[in-house]
Amino acid sequence: MDLELRHLRTVRAIADAGSLTKAAAALGLAQPALSTQLRRIERALGGPLFDRDHTGSRPTPLGELVLDRARVLLPAVRELQEDAVRFANTWAHLDRFRLGATHGPLLGGLVDQLATARPAVPVTTHTTWSVTEISTMLIEGRLDYALIGTCGESRPPATDRLSWEAVGVDPVFVMLPQSHPLAGEEELELSRLSAECWTDVPGEGCFGDCFTAACARAGFAPTQVYETDTASCVHLVQVGRAVGLCRATFPPAPGVVTRPLAGAPLTWRHLLGWHPAAPSAEAAREVAGYTAAAYGEAVARSESYARWLAAAPRPGFGAGAGAR
Repeated sequence: MDLELRHLRTVRAIADAGSLTKAAAALGLAQPALSTQLRRIERALGGPLFDRDHTGSRPTPLGELVLDRARVLLPAVRELQEDAVRFANTWAHLDRFRLGATHGPLLGGLVDQLATARPAVPVTTHTTWSVTEISTMLIEGRLDYALIGTCGESRPPATDRLSWEAVGVDPVFVMLPQSHPLAGEEELELSRLSAECWTDVPGEGCFGDCFTAACARAGFAPTQVYETDTASCVHLVQVGRAVGLCRATFPPAPGVVTRPLAGAPLTWRHLLGWHPAAPSAEAAREVAGYTAAAYGEAVARSESYARWLAAAPRPGFGAGAGAR
């Protein structure tokens, strides 16, 4: 039997799981089938790869040798496959911009910037709540650029394979109905909203945990959080069913005001990402400039954010804040 990559994946799965039973469950195989496969692999390699007893499976010296090579070969083959897929997906599409975003406020502005500056170049878009999906599409070459956000200082995905540049950093504001008793105030202590129901948009990452922690520091636990799409969040605020969490660059909406939270207990980084080895990386600086312009327009549209930035020095907030 010739050794194949799937055999190395099997050996690594057994080593990672520590037993054939756990490895079989992880691989979706029956244990007898996995045992038979392992015996064939061991015959092909000339000896036993694991010492097995009632406590589990431990690599033999030969097993350690195979695992050392597998840890090099498997990531290298995966990277080769990703590079090939990315090349095939991007080579034929250098004359268009394929943008992905996680429903943030900058995608429309970036499309407008690109369509104005490069009217002959088609622009396509893909949106999803999943940062993982967006980053995977970048890695595979199905997107050229991605707009995502991260909570606070949390790291964007796949930093070992993708380049990310911070476009701007926003405080998280609160959305109130215009009729709310606190709507006329310039800034709100989070504790004054302890009795409210809340609404925000879904997403991956730590934002939900960060919000709960900020509420705990303010002395309360949120009683109800409606996680739903942006239009439904706005509607719930408009009819007084909830107050909403939003980026400071959230566009104006009828019947809704946005107000900063004292001390900016929650922050949001807007990031532009691309694959450094993709052909589209050559235009990354140009696209980053257009994204910065779209961010500036979003800040200008939010009167409450513009006032907040102008009222006092705000280090770490606004355009260009944050690190790559």
